[in-house]
Amino acid sequence: MKEIAIRENHLYNKTYTRGKRYVGKCVAVYVLKDLAANRLKRANPEGKAINRLGITVSKKIGGAVVRNRAKRIIREAYRVYSPRLRTGNLIVISARAAIVGKKSADIEIELQKAFETLAVFSDNNKKTTEEK
Repeated sequence: MKEIAIRENHLYNKTYTRGKRYVGKCVAVYVLKDLAANRLKRANPEGKAINRLGITVSKKIGGAVVRNRAKRIIREAYRVYSPRLRTGNLIVISARAAIVGKKSADIEIELQKAFETLAVFSDNNKKTTEEK
């Protein structure tokens, strides 16, 4: 997961301002086409394009334990859908206050709605959780 994390602040800001957004109850999802996708694809040993992911949790959500739990839950929910997503995007997932006390399955459902709304799922293997 570390190799696909967004590390630069300007990429977060660019995704917030120029990207498409979905705001749900527990998370807000921002998606922007990654301009460095081709360069990263050539640098990747497998030769595959990737999505770069950024997760943000504000201190308003709670203490360090609560924030880290929120990031773990978001990361796991993203991991479920990552093989089905189109590549070459910057994806920023921001936790909202309602995430406190939620389970991973709740966040998975919300991320599925977000990715469907933002049209990030690849067309060739688009499935819903009911079809699995």
